[in-house]
Amino acid sequence: MHQTPPPLPRLLLIEDDLISRSFLQTALEALPAQVDCAETLKGALDCAGQHDYALWLIDVNLPDGRGSDLLEQLRRDHPLTPALAHTADTCDALARQLRDDGFENVLVKPLSRESLLRSVRAALPPVATDLQALPAWDEARALSALNGQQAHIKALRDLFMGELPSVRDAIAQALRDEDRGQLQQQLHRLQASCGFVGAARLGAAAAQLQQQPENPAARASLTQAIQQLLLN
Repeated sequence: MHQTPPPLPRLLLIEDDLISRSFLQTALEALPAQVDCAETLKGALDCAGQHDYALWLIDVNLPDGRGSDLLEQLRRDHPLTPALAHTADTCDALARQLRDDGFENVLVKPLSRESLLRSVRAALPPVATDLQALPAWDEARALSALNGQQAHIKALRDLFMGELPSVRDAIAQALRDEDRGQLQQQLHRLQASCGFVGAARLGAAAAQLQQQPENPAARASLTQAIQQLLLN
């Protein structure tokens, strides 16, 4: 049975400044994540009425209202969705007030890409995909990716399995070094390779770890998925 990888988390970014919005959106999409954008309180409410979001990122000051007022309105229908505030104001009193208003954290602009992604990953709900429900090898997916060429699948899988130990070691080293850039690069390449050869369970585990590299369960799931392939 053909199994699809877990969906990307959907985030709502509310930011009226074009430059800030472009930077934040590009950085967030690298989680990886699907990012919807709104420029106003009204626009954010319209988006929230059409989609469920894993996380809201709300500008403190919007053209038509306050970020805290927007959060209060959003929480009426979605009381459990986490939210991050972002602002250029460095006032400690404001940060305390925003947390009292219900924000998990306050991001002060300008901020680095890594700082943004670290805060977002910490705020996102834990991954919960049942990886064992996915097949180790998804023949239908591999055939689809390679236009039904069975001989190509075998050749690519042989190459994939030959490289897997070194990929495993590179990921482990990036985790030990806390090198987020190298980790994301290795996981992105691994996920793409899994798609071509139909390694469904490992591809899903790589996607989960991309989303939450600090999550011990996601790290353990990737290790287990790799070992299951290597031992078969």
